[in-house]
Amino acid sequence: MGLFSSINVAASGLTAQRTRLDVVSNNIANADTTRTPEGGPFRRSRVIFRPRVQQPYWRSPFLPKTLDNGVGQGVRISEIEKDTDAKPRLVYDPTHPDAIKTGPQKGYVEMPNVNVVEEMVDMISASRSYEANVAVVNGAKSMFQGALNIGR
Repeated sequence: MGLFSSINVAASGLTAQRTRLDVVSNNIANADTTRTPEGGPFRRSRVIFRPRVQQPYWRSPFLPKTLDNGVGQGVRISEIEKDTDAKPRLVYDPTHPDAIKTGPQKGYVEMPNVNVVEEMVDMISASRSYEANVAVVNGAKSMFQGALNIGR
């Protein structure tokens, strides 16, 4: 494994988890949004991760090819998708401006499909993953420092 492979993998995880935290916070912020520019209530967003495919990279001319295993793979965000499978919650509030005016659901308001408890669990999970990636970077840094101290 190359010198910076572990840091490259951890850096991709840091970026992915930061984006996941951003999406979760957006979901929580819009938990009561009943009207969007697209029409209808806000839809929960989800982050989809995929393995990072090795890209061509710069290779040191001083390192033999037999010792160079390449850049760490890591993770990437393939897309941020809207959760259109779950139906919106119906809350009875006939005084709300977005209440349904006619039909069997008259007086009900379509609320976002955001479950705050589920979002908090996702936030804790992303936060712990972020912390784990920071620990990897710090561990690699201390190993590099130890290797440099051996030469003194």
